[in-house]
This record gives sequence, C-alpha cells and structure tokens, in this order.
Amino acid sequence: MKSMIYKSSLVVALILGFLGLRSMEPKISGGDKESLIISAMLEYVEQVHFSPKPIDDDLSRFVFKTYLERVDAGKRYFTQQDIDLLKTQELIIDDQVRNRTFDFFNLSLDLLDKRMLNAEQYYNELIDQPFDLVEGKMIELDEEKKPYARDEAQLKQYWKDFLTYEIISRVDRKLDEQAESKETAKSETELVEEARKDIKKTFGDWFNRLKKQRRSDRFEVYVGSITNYFDPHTDFYNPKEKQDFDIIMGGKLEGIGARLQQDGDYIKVTDIVTGGPAWKGKELEANDLILSAAQEGKEAVDLTGMRVDDAVTHIRGKKGTKVMLTVKKQDGTVRQITIMRDEVILDESFARSVIFDMPGVINNIGYIKLPKFYSSFEKEDGNSCAVDVAKEIEKLKENKVNGIILDLRNNTGGSLNDVVDMSGFFIEQGPIVQVKSRQAKPYLHMDRDSRVQYDGPLIIMVNSMSASASEIIAAAMQDYGRAVIVGSKSTFGKGSVQRFFDLDKAVAGSEELKPLGEIKMTVQKFYRVNGGSNQLKGVIPDVILPDNYMFIDVGEKEYENAMEWTEIAAQSYAQQVVKIENLNSIAAKSKKRVKADQRFISVEENALRLKQNRDNSQVSLSLKDYRAQMKKLEDEAGKFDKLFKSELEGFAIKNLPQDLDGLKADESKKARNDDWFKEMKKDFYLTETMNVMKDMITGEKSFGYLVEKIK
Repeated sequence: MKSMIYKSSLVVALILGFLGLRSMEPKISGGDKESLIISAMLEYVEQVHFSPKPIDDDLSRFVFKTYLERVDAGKRYFTQQDIDLLKTQELIIDDQVRNRTFDFFNLSLDLLDKRMLNAEQYYNELIDQPFDLVEGKMIELDEEKKPYARDEAQLKQYWKDFLTYEIISRVDRKLDEQAESKETAKSETELVEEARKDIKKTFGDWFNRLKKQRRSDRFEVYVGSITNYFDPHTDFYNPKEKQDFDIIMGGKLEGIGARLQQDGDYIKVTDIVTGGPAWKGKELEANDLILSAAQEGKEAVDLTGMRVDDAVTHIRGKKGTKVMLTVKKQDGTVRQITIMRDEVILDESFARSVIFDMPGVINNIGYIKLPKFYSSFEKEDGNSCAVDVAKEIEKLKENKVNGIILDLRNNTGGSLNDVVDMSGFFIEQGPIVQVKSRQAKPYLHMDRDSRVQYDGPLIIMVNSMSASASEIIAAAMQDYGRAVIVGSKSTFGKGSVQRFFDLDKAVAGSEELKPLGEIKMTVQKFYRVNGGSNQLKGVIPDVILPDNYMFIDVGEKEYENAMEWTEIAAQSYAQQVVKIENLNSIAAKSKKRVKADQRFISVEENALRLKQNRDNSQVSLSLKDYRAQMKKLEDEAGKFDKLFKSELEGFAIKNLPQDLDGLKADESKKARNDDWFKEMKKDFYLTETMNVMKDMITGEKSFGYLVEKIK
C-alpha cells in the first residue's frame, strides 16, 4: 500500500455534477471538535457515499495500518515493540470510532512524541561522527519492504544507515556537479563536510517542524485514514486544505505549472499543467520526487520532510525567474532540472488541429489535440471544448480530410456536458454514459442531437493518464463501434464521482468550534452504455501500443482499496454511421508492425527497465559502489533518452489554411505553434496511428470510397 493515498485531483477533472442525490444536512449537536468532525463525517458517509462500508474490524485494520504508515512513513520513530503495544488497540478502533473515543489515537500520540525525541537524540549523536563510506552494506529505500526496528538499538542503526545514505547521495551529486564545473575540485573529505552541513540544516528544520506539529495536525491524518477506508478519493480537508485543494503552480499564480502532493517524506509531482513552463520543458514528469529547490544564484533548499504548502513557497516565484529542481525519477536516477517560471498559456490547453501526411502511405488526415475537457467558464468568450472541437471538425471537413485522429493522451478529463455533446458529433443520437448514485436509478446522459457532424474514419488516442471524460468518450465510441481506440494497455480507470460536503452544515450550534472542514465524498459511479464500468479496469484500447508503464500498475490500480469494478444493465444503443467489421485484423497488423519497429522495441525494453529498477530498491552504502550503481542507471536511462529526440522521416504536418492568418498576426502564437510541430515530428506513436488509419480505411467497406483518395 502507498505510504500516502493521494488526495485526488481528478475530482476537478470530472465535474460530473450531482444528479439524483437528495439534499441532506444531518444535524448533530454536542461534543468536542474532534467528536463533531467524526460524527458529521460518518453521517455523510452513511447517507450519500456510493458504497458505504460497515464500521467493523476491517476498518480497524485499515486505519491501524494506514495511519501508522502516514505518521511514520520512513519507519524512523516506532520500534516493533511500540507497534506491538499499539496493536492491543488494533481491533477496537472501530468501537472507538462509533463511540467517538480516541484511545488508540491518544496512545499513538504519546508514543510518537517520545519516539521523535529519541530520533532527534540519535540524530544529534550520529551526525558529527565519522561515516564509513567504504563498508558497502545495502540499505532498503522502499519503506514498505523494511521491517520496523526490533528495538531501540536497531532503530539507532537504522538512523546511522539512513544518515550514511544521505551523506553518500549528496556527495555523489556534488561530485557530478564538480565534474561539470570549472571551479577548483574539492577533496572527498571536503565534500563530506559540505554534505554534513547540508544535512544539519535540513534535519534541524525538520525536527523543528515536527516539534511545532499540533494535535490537530495529527488528528487530520487520523481522520484521513478513516475516510480513505471507504475509498481512496473520499477524504477529509481542513478549511485551509480546501482553499489549497489541487495546488496549481502556474494557474492563478506565476510558477512552473505542476500539481504536487505529499508522498511520505517527499514532494511528488502528480500532474503537469498543460501550457505551463514544466510542460514546455518536457523534463519534469508526473511521479517525479522533488528533493530540493534552488533559486537562481542561491543555495538549494532541501524539501525532504517538508509539507507541500511549505515546499511550494520555494518552488513558486515571479515570471522570468529560474528555479533549479533536483528530482528523483521513477527509474532511480537523480537529475537537476532548470525551469523558467512563467504564466500558463491558456490556449495551449484548448482544442487545435492540423493535417498529417505520410507520402506513399496515407495523406490528408486531420488531427485534433484536446489536452483537457474544459468547460465554458474557463474561457472568456464562453466557448466550451465541445464547441471548439466542433469548429475544428468543420475546418477539417472544409479541407476534405480522409480521416480524423482525436488525441486524448494525458487528458485527465473535465466537463461531463461537453464530453456528452462531443460524443454526439460522431453518432446520430443515443445514450453516451450512465451516472448512478447509491440509491437512485442510473441517470442516462443522451446525445439528443440527431446530426452527425463527422461520419468518416475516426481514431481516438489514449494512454494510461487519460481519465474520466476521456474514458467516457473512448468507451462510448468503442461500444458503438464508431471509432478505433489506440493507446496504452488501459486508461486510468477512475470511474467514480466526488462532491464536497461542508461538515459545518451537519452540526447544529457549536459555532465556537467551527469551521470543522469538509469531506470530499465519492457519491456516484459512471458506467458505459454496455453496462460495464470504467472503474479500475479503464478502457482497454482496440490497438495496444507499448509504453513506459506497460509492466507496472498506474492509475486507479495503484490504490490498495480502490472501489471494485461493477456493472449495471446495458442500455439499448446503435449507430448506422459506420460499421467496423475487421477490428481484429487492424489490431493484428499493428501488432506485427510494432514487433518489428526498433523504437517500440526500445520502449518495451525501457518499460521493463523501469519495473526492474522499481523492484530493486536497495542501494549500496559504499560511495564507490553507489556511484557505480547510479552511473549504471544513468547510462541505461541515457540509451532511451534519444527515443523521442529524432525527427520522423516521411511524416509531414501542416496548419489548416483557416489558421494561417492568426498565426502570422501573433508572433508568440506562431512560436508556440512551431514548438508544437517540433514535438509532434518526434512522436512515433502518431505515425503508427496513421498506419492504423490506413488499415481501417483500406480494410473496411464503410470507407471504400476513400481508398483512392488517401494515396
């Protein structure tokens, strides 16, 4: 299980409304603030959660495990003896939750306070001692694999090993920086002392922050462990967290354009904001861990153990300034990434289109890129993504394109109304998606517009980060047999809908204790027209292409307690626009090409490397061996860095004639367009998708009229 179950940012992406749920405001009175929060939260869960679970021993076991993982993510405080003492409470936490008592929580706090003081003593004793950088024993970096220390003696050894690792990893980075610098080289001894000084600053601040933690801070972790028992996306937010929900550096603020969340002792990148500086740089990626941040010309600030809201102050900044981030990639390599802070360019996230040609293979194929399903309130002129995509389709039709590719890769979703309207562009009319709350009948979202805006060949591109609304249109077009879905082994797999509930509204009186906070609750699931859910499984493409995550679980599957896949009754649906009869043949031809394509072979090799590196989570505590291990990782990663850096041969892109005047009139827009072209010209997933388009046109009776035109 993850050390931190992330507070999902995808609820913002869904915006799926709150249909069929009755208004409810349970009125609770009496009790202290902690009791009121638990009472209000459980009342909401009981009344409106999609699938509430009983308060029983299963909750006890989950809260016990999850809470301890969160308060001691690195297993640096508690010993197994402490865990055994706390375990006497493990199976009665459910009783305490029902009775609004806090014996387990109180006992954990007493122990935690003592053990944090012990940890600081170990640290102070060890930090000024010599470190053996030659011995070469191994340290386990995956805390889930590491057992709790047997006793205090072993816990102190854990700290010694941990500090040795911190010294080695910092000296390693300093040696690399020194090799690239023109400054006079420092000795290993000098670099060790510099690293020791850095650690003293980092952990001095860390222990100071720990001492300032209030009971309320830890209570929020406890409550979050209870809410996450019901599902990963049901979560408690204190009033400040609600304001900071889904931190976007570069949306309303100038910054780097990334969403961050806590992951144990580290700050993790969960998403890159389309149009932001990080998105343009292409180096920072989702799942990177940010180890430190440095302002231009200043020393780096170590972010280890720092809260997200504190870390953000070191990453955000004014437009035109640089921040240097030291990040740990998923393959274990550590890299420094420099990002020029800027505003997020909104038009980068709007629908836009071009025409692709592959001379001798297939020509005049329209391509629409849709980074997110934005809704009208996000755009000053009131347009929505459905309106914009409709405009792009009309422009492509004016250019008599032979097919359209709709690219939804990395599109985490958005407006339900827009995805329903957009799905309707490709069929006459009918159901698009079913949305169901716990007690109500499924609500059917229909395309009621009998027009078919586009009746030609259609491919929808997806990947493992295509979620919510992206999954809705991909599933609908797949069920209708209207499009070929091309992409990763599956999409994200989040088929649930959340809504915020204000706990204050559930409590009568007690004004002196408010605000209590809010609970983000899973209240609905959405289902395909065939009755199946996108939950957990996602949408499995018709044509599957290798990607870097093909051997590891990403998306909803990462959560230990994700809601199960379920199904409801299928709806009656049909379309008479296109009949795809040879899907198996199309997929088989693509599979044969991919197996012979060295680029996809390399992608698969890289995916296997990522899995192996993730599974192999031990590193040496010998500086020499550690550097050799890191060099090996860097060299292996370097082999795959070139994959997307070469321009594709025999692949041409052109803007639509209707867009040329606008590009000529706006220099900055033209520059962004040029950058977009450079990016697409290196994306070999596009050329394979073009090959799939050719197979679809030449192999389907529905498109026989296009066979001569595509040449």
